[in-house]
Amino acid sequence: MGFWQKLFGKKKKITKQEDIPPTKSIDKNLEIIKEFFKDCEDIVYREFTIGEGGCKAAVIWTDGLADRDLLNEFILEPLMMDARKVQPGYKEIKNNLVKFVEEKTLVTADIGEAETINDAITQILSGESALLIDGSDKIIVIDSRGWQSRGISEPETEAVVRGPRDGFTETMRFNTAQVRRRIRDPRLKLKHHQVGERSKTDVAVMYVDDIVNKNVLKEVEERLNKIDIDMIIDSGQLEELIEDEWQSLFPQVQNTERPDTVASALYHGRVAILVDNTPFVLIVPTTFNMLMQSAEDYYERWDIATIIRILRYFCIVIAITAPALYVGITSFHPQMIPTDLALALAATRRGVPFPAVVEALIMEVTIEILREASIRLPGSIGSTIGIVGGLVIGQAAVEAGIVGPLMVIVVAITAIASFAIPSYNLAIAVRLIRFGLLFSAAAFGLYGIMLAILVILIHLCSLKSFGMPYLSPFITFVQDSSDLKDTVVRVPHLAMNKRDINAPKKEKGRLDDHQEEDFDIEDNIDEKK
Repeated sequence: MGFWQKLFGKKKKITKQEDIPPTKSIDKNLEIIKEFFKDCEDIVYREFTIGEGGCKAAVIWTDGLADRDLLNEFILEPLMMDARKVQPGYKEIKNNLVKFVEEKTLVTADIGEAETINDAITQILSGESALLIDGSDKIIVIDSRGWQSRGISEPETEAVVRGPRDGFTETMRFNTAQVRRRIRDPRLKLKHHQVGERSKTDVAVMYVDDIVNKNVLKEVEERLNKIDIDMIIDSGQLEELIEDEWQSLFPQVQNTERPDTVASALYHGRVAILVDNTPFVLIVPTTFNMLMQSAEDYYERWDIATIIRILRYFCIVIAITAPALYVGITSFHPQMIPTDLALALAATRRGVPFPAVVEALIMEVTIEILREASIRLPGSIGSTIGIVGGLVIGQAAVEAGIVGPLMVIVVAITAIASFAIPSYNLAIAVRLIRFGLLFSAAAFGLYGIMLAILVILIHLCSLKSFGMPYLSPFITFVQDSSDLKDTVVRVPHLAMNKRDINAPKKEKGRLDDHQEEDFDIEDNIDEKK
């Protein structure tokens, strides 16, 4: 740890603003709040009196984040018009005006109180409204969020042929509702956190109470509470801050846009982390096997899903080793190639001025440039540029004698195979590892490839995600061999009667969960007492 601190410098402690308690003077409170929001012209202050000859009051909200119709009809109108009928000048009402407003005037669904002015400011910037009443040192916080949001649509990064078409949006409350819609169980819990000293981004931790691994849940909350940073804009930043080994190329946190994937993970005892302002939800713990699975695997027949999974694992082997094998065999072990193929290969490479490794690097870098360029262009144009560009450049390179035609075929197959990996993060890691194997093959041939693969396997065996081995259940099947039923081969649902290894042993039941456990809420309450 000391080496990395010296390399990147010592982390500075972010100083927090001192909490300011509200006073009984509304003018003083407004002065403090206006000083905080100096030069913030999107903050609206509406000052008025409650009823006829009533107390002075003010509502503060952020224009664009609060619902104006809700403010007009359910907050301002009841306070300014309906309260006249009660004559709030009476002594018994005037002395308990805050209680009267909360219980008999406001008709909104959710209200609360802010303990400090700092808390009220955070709520105002989150889309809620703050109500100040003269003579009271309490600030009433009213839920009035009503900003514009993107509608629910099909996820673009995780398209499936068969399965639900709805995906997460940038509004966290919509996302939690989509998960709750699929898990109608009171044991599905949700805990709120705020991360970011300045951004104060809302983060929700979801889990099924009687299934989740308590050690994993505790570790998630501890890592979230330890985060000390100015801002969290996207879940990708949070992923990097909570993962076990940030130096590793392999993703240790799964991200998804699909509510059904999150619901399935929760049913298996995992923890979901939802971040406001992003449609990507994080799931922990994560293993290599989970990243190779798709939601569609569970909606198709088991035999079809098994064949597709085997094909995926075959594709990841091709994506990692194909260029390296070409370089290693042609440069160091040509005797392994059949004679006719070796003569044909030598004929195609006649006139190529570069060795095989340079030839492979030229094509690989070209493919990566085309891939990155196609992502940045508009959808229809990007896919066209990627396909046409690859064909044109490959054909031109062969005709110019820069590369051989077999090299173009190898690189094309490698690029196509990498697209078969369901996880985008894992696909990027595979693309980077491919270059490492390419240099190892250029230095030592097939021996270099085997050495590099051994190094990768050793690293994967030592890697963990929130305490779970990254290669589970391939290296943990001794504990429970039933976990192998949902790996490369997906057995029928009737045979998968146990949850994953990350679920506690007492909750390993899956199909017969409700038969084995008789959950009685009254007995549970009596037991706690």
